[in-house]
Amino acid sequence: MTSPLTPLAPSEVEGPSANRAIPRHVAIIMDGNGRWAERRGLPKVAGHRAGAEAVRRTMQAAVDAGVEALTLYAFSSENWRRPQEEVSDLKGLMRFYLERELKTLQKEGVRLKLIGEPAAFGNELHDRLRQAVEETKGNDRLTLAVALNYGSQAELAAAARTLARAVAAGDVDPESIDEKALEALLHTSDLPPLDLLIRTSGEVRLSNFLLWQAAYAELHFTDVLWPDFDEAAFNAALAEFARRQRRFGGR
Repeated sequence: MTSPLTPLAPSEVEGPSANRAIPRHVAIIMDGNGRWAERRGLPKVAGHRAGAEAVRRTMQAAVDAGVEALTLYAFSSENWRRPQEEVSDLKGLMRFYLERELKTLQKEGVRLKLIGEPAAFGNELHDRLRQAVEETKGNDRLTLAVALNYGSQAELAAAARTLARAVAAGDVDPESIDEKALEALLHTSDLPPLDLLIRTSGEVRLSNFLLWQAAYAELHFTDVLWPDFDEAAFNAALAEFARRQRRFGGR
């Protein structure tokens, strides 16, 4: 679970983030909105609203810490199984916060990136999302990758199909296919390697999120419900990351 907040210190690491106390790429499974609302006798949508405020705090904490990329699991491909009213509320909140936060993204130099299949949310919302991506594409202080209608197994299957079609067409020798060939077809191919994956609310699983990318990521699980997640909780995860020795199977 979470460690006490301590000052960041240099860590002995190897691989993508060698000699860095700060992870280049952090991903978060944002969990606990429903339980947060239930404990307060509130409807689930109130938990999702509070969770959206936690996104704002965490994005700012990532910018301040010098993180290069922050990937957030906003809506999984399995979330469509939730009650239709809750899904509609989530889509409405996306529209509201997208319009409200676009100026903040520009002000803080944040580039918005989408991973997954956001077209499933309908033309209107998808068009707004694509417009925000276009408007922020020149920002380079932080990349905020939002996973919408995302499932890691589907992502890997799609990459495998692409390679299979290339082999069938005679464009690719199957013997030449390696990890880099598959990785280049993933939604995160333009982001730094994943260094740190955080999950809130006390659950200890990956839930079909960034399965390939998390192969050598450090994992941090916290009991904090997502709406209560703040700069202190984020910095505590960074501090724990800085204390770990990353060997990448070398020793």
